[in-house]
Amino acid sequence: MDPVLELLAARIAEGSVPGERTDGRRLALAVEGGSSRGTYSSGMVLALEELGAPSAFDDVYGASAGALNAAWLLCGRSRTGVRTWWNPAVMRRIINPLHTLRGRAVIDLEYLVHQVYSVLEPMDFPAILANPVGFHPLATDADTGESTDLHPFIEDVDGIKTALAASSCMPVLAGPPIAMGGRRFVDAGIAEPLPFRTALKQGATDVLVLRTRREDEHPVPPPRVQDVVVPRFLRRHAPGTIDAWRTQYHRDLEDERQLREDPRLASVRPPAGAPDVVALERDPAVLRRAVELGRGAVYAALEGLRRAS
Repeated sequence: MDPVLELLAARIAEGSVPGERTDGRRLALAVEGGSSRGTYSSGMVLALEELGAPSAFDDVYGASAGALNAAWLLCGRSRTGVRTWWNPAVMRRIINPLHTLRGRAVIDLEYLVHQVYSVLEPMDFPAILANPVGFHPLATDADTGESTDLHPFIEDVDGIKTALAASSCMPVLAGPPIAMGGRRFVDAGIAEPLPFRTALKQGATDVLVLRTRREDEHPVPPPRVQDVVVPRFLRRHAPGTIDAWRTQYHRDLEDERQLREDPRLASVRPPAGAPDVVALERDPAVLRRAVELGRGAVYAALEGLRRAS
């Protein structure tokens, strides 16, 4: 078994919790997003919760939809979180291209955070604040283009809500940058869609990365239309991110290389042949299937744990 997964398995078996570790290592979870593609990592965090894994981590990092899924994990309500993905009424309201006809963003983050996560399918925000496992939603600084850990800005429930929205604020689709801590932020995916680099910089010795791209998917340059429309939006609203956007493809290639070669990193990915889930996917059947495949991918990676349980 991979050394990172071995550490995770050992901690789960021992009932290891933060503050009482004796193994001398710092294990982080890094959760990839990708808008609706985050259904895959949603199923993965559900499996980790079912296996009793959350307290085995020292810190959890999330990018974009991955930050949303990380929050569900840390509040102990992952099963509630996955339900929102295949609720057609919720998804039609969160992602709706017709919003543009009313001068609104395609992705309604206000509704997601302040209605879905606060009223319809409540997230236990106080539990996240109280959890000894550190919560680190990432976002991209609109004025510098730097990947930024929003953890230092989170002081209360409203702070978590703002951080979740900032991490998921996709250019063009979700509207202008979101202010937090005297700065402005856009989607984490521009600077760090796979949030393992920040985890390593902050002292993680081992990182489990939950991926939302299949085993047989490889990085590709952005489509021509995106490479025209998105930079135009960024120049107006988030000028510091232009370079980060332009270098995404090369950074993705480097991320893939490091994930293959760095022994501190382990990945769980949807299986080859899993359905394509586009960023604005709303089909309940496709989304539910992605959740199920993501869940199964974690159980497959921790086969020994499944037999033991």
